[in-house]
Parts: sequence; C-alpha cells; structure tokens
Amino acid sequence: MAVETYTKAGAKASSAAKLNQSIFQVKEINHELLRQAYEAYLANGRINLSVTKTRGLVSGGGKKPWRQKGTGRARVGSSRTPLWRGGGIVFGPTGLENYAKKINVKAKHNAIRQALSIANSENRLKVIDSIELKEGKTQELAKLLAKIEAGGYVLIVTDTIDDKLKRAAANLSDVKVIQPKYLNVARLLDSDTVVIAAPAISVIEDWLKVTNKKESK
Repeated sequence: MAVETYTKAGAKASSAAKLNQSIFQVKEINHELLRQAYEAYLANGRINLSVTKTRGLVSGGGKKPWRQKGTGRARVGSSRTPLWRGGGIVFGPTGLENYAKKINVKAKHNAIRQALSIANSENRLKVIDSIELKEGKTQELAKLLAKIEAGGYVLIVTDTIDDKLKRAAANLSDVKVIQPKYLNVARLLDSDTVVIAAPAISVIEDWLKVTNKKESK
C-alpha cells in the first residue's frame, strides 16, 4: 500500500512511500487486545508514591487516654487507634504495591500493528522523507509540521534523534519525538497525527514483521 509522502521541506513528494500491509493495514482489529496493551503501558509506568501509616507508625499515643473503668466511656488504649481522628490507617497503601501488568511480546507487537493500522485508516498517518533542522529552533519545527498539516498532538517517529530535533521539540508540549522501537499503543491511539520519517519505516517493519499467519490476524 502507498501513503502520501512529504519532502524534508514540507512539500508533497512525487512518489508515495510503500508500507507493509501486514503492519499498516491490519483488517481485523482486536479492541480487547488494544485495551490490555494500553492499560499495561500506563500501569507499568505508574510510580507508587502513596504511603500511609498504621497505628504503630503514627507518633504519640503512648499514654492511655483515660482509665479502663469508672468513666462511663468506652475503653480505649491509645489515641492513635484507627477509630480516632489522627489515628493510623488500617488498609491504606504501603508503597510496596506492584501495579505492573504483563503482556507478552507477541501480543504487544500485534497491538502496535493494529494501532498503526487504525492511525492509517483514519488518515492520521503521514510519512516524511526526513526531518532535518538547520538551526534546531522550535519555530523551525513548528513551520514544518504546519506545512504537512500535522495538527493536534503530534507523534514524530524517526530512526535517529539529534540534538537539534530534541531541542526544537522540547518547547512544543503537543509534540513527542521517539525512535521506532519505543512505539506503544497508548501514544499511537492518543496522537492526532503520527509523522514517520521514511528511514524509520524499514526499522518498524523489521521490528514488527509477521512471522506466521496467526500473528497477522
């Protein structure tokens, strides 16, 4: 299959790039697989920062609030009981929870192929010969993206990321630059436009190549 291609200057190229149909035009989309891959990416990147203290970790509460009998009130041994305000937490997070979700490599690659196919079918996929910035300025990259009509949240996939491209994209909050093997379902589905540099296509196709008939479904 052929996709409309742009030159490094942002003009439409005379010849269109050819993409592997088994990667960029998957007919059967497994939405459950996409959901699993999406959630796995978010879960594996989750940082566990929530920590609560049990009654044994809360400071104070060493003295018994009142004597055991004769006051008419319920007996209590510490002011740090979970029943009292300022007391410990019974089943709160400890900071040791593991939220990671496993997904095997074959399923992950299959999900990425389907996400690329969705982007292609929705005309969110654009191919550019190369991204070469002379000065590495943000305005330079912004003009190039405007010429190829790459709007919204833009995901740029290129085989190499030099300092100029990294510096130019740093000030664009809606632009993310990654290398082919860092592609994931979450970024592909969340992106309004996916811009792939021509040299990166061969890397993607070699990385996600279909090894058997069952995997291509």
